[in-house]
Amino acid sequence: MDSAVGTPAAPLRIGLLGTGPWARNTQAPALAAHPGVELSGVWGRRAEAAESLAAAHGAPAYTGDEGVEALLAASDAVAFALPPDVQAPLAVRAAEAGRHLLMDKPVATTVEGARAVADAVERAGVASVVFCTLRFAPDTAAWIAEQAERDGWFTARAQWLGSLYAEGSTSQYADSPWRREKGGLWDVGPHALSVLIPVLGDVEHLTAAPGPADTTHLILRHASGASSTVTLGLSAPPGAAGVEIEFRGERGTVSIPGWDGAETAFRGAVDALAEGVRTGTPHACDARFGLHLTELLVAAETQARG
Repeated sequence: MDSAVGTPAAPLRIGLLGTGPWARNTQAPALAAHPGVELSGVWGRRAEAAESLAAAHGAPAYTGDEGVEALLAASDAVAFALPPDVQAPLAVRAAEAGRHLLMDKPVATTVEGARAVADAVERAGVASVVFCTLRFAPDTAAWIAEQAERDGWFTARAQWLGSLYAEGSTSQYADSPWRREKGGLWDVGPHALSVLIPVLGDVEHLTAAPGPADTTHLILRHASGASSTVTLGLSAPPGAAGVEIEFRGERGTVSIPGWDGAETAFRGAVDALAEGVRTGTPHACDARFGLHLTELLVAAETQARG
C-alpha cells in the first residue's frame, strides 16, 4: 500500500501504537479529532485495552504481532505512545514497511536503538517527527523560532521539575516503569534540550551531576559560544515543581510563555508530519534529531551515575 497522501482532500491514515494514559489523554483524542487525519486503528499489548480505546474513538483494535502487521497495512503513518525501548524496534519495522513515524521522546534510551530508527527512516525515505512538546505548541514554537533568529545570546537557564514521584502523588503517569527507572533526565530532558539547541546551537561540551532523588543538573557549552544550565527531575515537592526557561543576552532576558496543553501541541506535531509527507522535507525534530538527543542523554546519565 502506497504511504503517500494522494490529494489534499485525502486524510492521512494514522494508526496508534499504545493504550496507556498518554495515548488515552492526548494522542487518541488528538488524532480522532484532527480534520486531516483518519485514526486507522489502535494497537495495544493488552487486547482489552486496545479494544476499549479504539471503541471510544470509532476505530478498529489490534493486538499481537499479527496486529502490528494489520495496523501497518491499514495506515500511511503510525504514532507511538509506548516506552522508548518498545517504541524503537517497532518504529524500525514501520519505517521498513514504508510508514511515516510520529514518535514520542525519547526515541530510545540507547544510542544503538535510536540510531537504528534514524537509519531506517533515511533508508526508507519516510517522514519522521519526534514529539518534543514545546516545539509544537503554537505559542512556544513561535517563541523559540523568534529567539533562534536573534544573535547575541550569552547564557540560558532551563528548569523542569515535576512532582510525579513526590510523596502523596496520585498521578496516573507515576506507574510508568521506564520513567521510574530513568527519571527526569530522560522524561523531561528532551523537552529542555529541544528548546536550547535551536537557539544556542549544538551542545559541544556537557557536564552532568546528580541532585536529590532523580534530579540531574547539566552545564552545557553550545556551538554559538553561549552556555546553559539545566535542572531536571520528577520528584520535587509539589510547591517546588514548575517549568522555567529563559535566555539572557544583548537584548536582555526573555522567558518562555505558557502553552495550552499537550493535546494542542500534539495536533501541531501531526500537522508537521503531514507537511513532511507532502513536501519530503525533513522536520527539525525528526528521527536524526531524536538520535542526537539520545546521545546527549546517554552522556549525561553516564556522568551523573559515575
